[in-house]
Amino acid sequence: MDEALLRSLTPSVLAVLVRRGADFAAAEDAVQDALVEAVRVWPADPPRDAKGWLVTVAWRKFLDATRSDTARRRREDRIEEEPAPGPAPAVDDTLQLYFLCAHPSLTPSSAVALTLRAVGGLTTRQIAQAYLVPEATMAQRISRAKRTVSGVRFDRPGDVATVLRVLYLVFNEGYSGDVDLAAEAIRLTRQLAAAIDHPEVAGLLALMLLHHARRPSRTAPDGSLVPLAEQDRTRWDTAAIAEGVRILQSALARDRLGEFQAQAAIAALHADAPTAEETDWVQIVEWYDELARLTDNPVVRLNRAVAVGEADGPRAGLAALAAVEDSLPRHTAAAAYLHERAGDPTTAARLYTEAAHKAPNLAERDYLTRQAARLNSRLRK
Repeated sequence: MDEALLRSLTPSVLAVLVRRGADFAAAEDAVQDALVEAVRVWPADPPRDAKGWLVTVAWRKFLDATRSDTARRRREDRIEEEPAPGPAPAVDDTLQLYFLCAHPSLTPSSAVALTLRAVGGLTTRQIAQAYLVPEATMAQRISRAKRTVSGVRFDRPGDVATVLRVLYLVFNEGYSGDVDLAAEAIRLTRQLAAAIDHPEVAGLLALMLLHHARRPSRTAPDGSLVPLAEQDRTRWDTAAIAEGVRILQSALARDRLGEFQAQAAIAALHADAPTAEETDWVQIVEWYDELARLTDNPVVRLNRAVAVGEADGPRAGLAALAAVEDSLPRHTAAAAYLHERAGDPTTAARLYTEAAHKAPNLAERDYLTRQAARLNSRLRK
C-alpha cells in the first residue's frame, strides 16, 4: 500500500466533494472512510485510476452518511450528481483547498489548525506542538472549527496571511522529519508566488529554500541530529541557497518587511557564512530584534537569547534567556548550551538531561542525551 500516494491524493478528492456541495466536515469524514476502504481493498485489487476510485467511493460514503438526515428530494438530486466511473481529471486542487479552509467565518488560528489536520495530513498532536498548546486544547479547537464551517458553502476564500501560516507550519513539520511534507510545502508556495505578487509570499519561499538547502547535512548516516555549527557545509545545496537569497533580496527591496522576510534574512546569514565561526551573529541579533517587533513571539525571544550569547558572550545570552518563559519548549536546552559555553559543565549536564526528557522528537532527545553523557564523562575524570 502506497501511503504517500494516498496522502498526496487526499486534498484533490476533498476538493471535489466540497465543490459538489458537501460541507467540509462531512466531506473530510467521507474521504477518511474512502482511505480506510482503499487500505483494505487496494493490496488485492489496485485500481487503474486511484484518484477516480477515491472520488467515487468518497462521494458514495458521503451520500450514505447524509441519506438518513436528508429529505428524499435532496437525496435524489445528489445521487444524480454522482461522478461517472472512469479517469478523473489530473487537477491539483491543493492550494485552492488551502484558501477554502482559511474561511472568513473562522479565526486565523482555527483556520490554520483545520487546514493542517484536513489537508496537511498532520496529527492533532503535531499541530498542538506547533502551537505550544496541550493536545486536548487543540482537539477542541479543531472540533469547533469543523462545527463552524459545517453547512457553510466555501464561496469566500480566506486571506493570504492565513494560507502562508499554514504552509509555514506544514513545512516545519516536514522539515522536522516526523512527516515528509517540506517538499510539498515548497511546491505549493512556488505556485502561490507565481500567482500573487506579495513580498511575504516571496519571503516565505526564500525561507523554505534556505532551510531546505541544509537538509542533507542535518542528520548523520545513523540518523542522529547534527547541529548547525557542526554540519558539513559542502553538502548544502548552493543552488537553492542562491535562489533563496535572490528571492529574498527582491522582496526586501520593496520595503514592506514582514516576519517571513525577517526569518529568511536570518537563514541567509547562516547560509552565507563559510564556517560557523564566521557567522555574523551581531547582524543576526539585529534581525531577531526586527522579528520580535513584528511578532512578539516567545520562540523568537528564545532564539534571540541564543544569538545574543554568540554575539556578546554566554553570560549576556543567559541574561536575555532569563526574560523568556522557562516553560517554553527548548528553553532548558538553550540554557544548557549557554551554561556550557559559560564554563559551568555541572549545571549544563544537569540541564541537558532535563531537556532530553522534554524533547519533542526522538532525534533531539538522543542528541541532548549524548551531550549530557559527554559532560558527565568529562566531570568524572
